[in-house]
Amino acid sequence: MLRRKLLLTPAVLAMSLGLLSACSTNEAAKETPAQQKAAIEAGYDATMATLYKSVPGSRELASKARAILVFPKVYAAGLVVGGEYGEGALRAGGQTVDYYKTTAASFGFQAGAQSKALIYFFMTQKAYDDFRKSSGWTAGVDGSVALIQVGANGGIDTKSYDNAVNAFALTNGGLMAAATVAGSKIAKLEF
Repeated sequence: MLRRKLLLTPAVLAMSLGLLSACSTNEAAKETPAQQKAAIEAGYDATMATLYKSVPGSRELASKARAILVFPKVYAAGLVVGGEYGEGALRAGGQTVDYYKTTAASFGFQAGAQSKALIYFFMTQKAYDDFRKSSGWTAGVDGSVALIQVGANGGIDTKSYDNAVNAFALTNGGLMAAATVAGSKIAKLEF
């Protein structure tokens, strides 16, 4: 029985990730690269507007960041074993410097599908440079990432300014309380 479960786990993971990539691939195949980029840019702006509106202090944190990477829609789906996929843009100095994709696998009790936005603030030049030099970057492995929670006063803890990389996870209802970015793989998006 255990052997059968061990054999099924990779198959279920592959199926979950395949479904996620098929959904985004079919949708992306209908768009030109310029249209894909425009959609990512619009999503970036909308996500940042939502963050600024819902999290006091986030605009100040953004002004101190060297660069900000936003994945406006990260889709997650699974049945016991799941996967995530999203596309986003990296801006430094207010200008988009590149486009990226994020993927992650998860294990444990889960069923269904959901969407969230992920936002990474690169607070130090070293963290930003290390990210840009990598051919594939994994949160929590290639760089320490602090997932920001809102304090009792409803604002961001000022200790967040000391982290090399800060991250936010947003849903339509605001910040996700039980989110994680550890293990998320980020690589350049090829059009």
